[in-house]
Amino acid sequence: MTRRSARRLTPRGHPPAYARQVPQETLVDRTSAWFRDHVLLVDSALAAVITLVGLYQAGAYGVAATFCALLLCAPLALRRVQPALSGVVVAVGGLLQLQQVNTALLADVAVLFSLYALAAYAPRWASLGGLVLALIGSALVALRYYSLEGFVVLAIVALFSAVTSLASWALGSFQRVRRQYVEQLAERARLLEVERENESRLAVTGERQRIAREMHDVVAHSLSVIIAQADGGRYAARTDPAVGVDALETISATGRQALTDMRSLLGVLRTGPGDERTPQPDVSRIPDLVQGVRASGLDVTVDVAGTPRPLPPAVQLAAYRIVQESLTNVLKHAGPAASAHVEVRWDADALRLAVDDDGRGASALVPAAPGGQGLLGMSERARLHGGSVTAAPRPGGGFRVAATLPCPR
Repeated sequence: MTRRSARRLTPRGHPPAYARQVPQETLVDRTSAWFRDHVLLVDSALAAVITLVGLYQAGAYGVAATFCALLLCAPLALRRVQPALSGVVVAVGGLLQLQQVNTALLADVAVLFSLYALAAYAPRWASLGGLVLALIGSALVALRYYSLEGFVVLAIVALFSAVTSLASWALGSFQRVRRQYVEQLAERARLLEVERENESRLAVTGERQRIAREMHDVVAHSLSVIIAQADGGRYAARTDPAVGVDALETISATGRQALTDMRSLLGVLRTGPGDERTPQPDVSRIPDLVQGVRASGLDVTVDVAGTPRPLPPAVQLAAYRIVQESLTNVLKHAGPAASAHVEVRWDADALRLAVDDDGRGASALVPAAPGGQGLLGMSERARLHGGSVTAAPRPGGGFRVAATLPCPR
């Protein structure tokens, strides 16, 4: 389908679906953002308009009235940048007007703008101080300019001035609360983003460790068996070709099983959890594991005690890998003519595993090479499921690995 024909399929006048999913920024949004980014310019323009109106009206009452109007209106340019300083200058202008001017001015409306800015943007002490001064100023204005007209007019003027001052302060306080709420939401969103990034980083680290354990268990065990069979078959084939053939068959079977496990692991990495093409090893396959190790030349037996019961797949895999790694260590470190015994015991509260050998157990205590995953990997697997692993030489020789995986009935 060409671009022109695809364009005809879209109804006229309607954007494509992918375009409709993206919120479009409106003119109101852009205007609001511009006002937020240019507060000094906007407040200066407002102050200029109010100052011009106030000076025009105050000019008829002399120089003192003009000067007071200038003090009242000009500081509004700083009402959001320096709200406390702006409020102080406006208060000085108002007090000076009460002393030097015999009439109210249009510039007095600047007191309401300043009071709003103090409540919304200034520190708390400045906000409350501005409110107290405004309420006191309401009474003083009524007494100064309207006392001769009677008590009723005086009371109405004082009440009107106090109510308008209180309303302006209340609106500013509401704006402060709203702004703080928005800031809290932004901070919470930032913290959630940081937490999400940390969780993702921890998840990636945990997944890398899990993959390292799986790769080590699959590769190390299989290669240990293959190397043991290859060494034995190389010498035995000279005198008994049938033994060499058996060794090659064991090598072939072990290599195929390792390749199958590797494909399964890589398949999970490609397609994600839940898409495994082959079942993961479990406790029921431990006897087969022992049989495969026995075929490599190690004298190993297995004893299963208790009644098996269903376990989560992750616990089953951990038990299998612990036994597999323990037998791999026996092949590596126990030495020639060594034997091993695997015990799988189902208790009421836990699955207990033990792998004992009678070889050179002390050699297993040699520190692993950097990046080794043997005993460390077994301990990590057990801890993930609330269990534990102990590994130590046996009295009289040999080595013992014991694991406990909780599985209450």
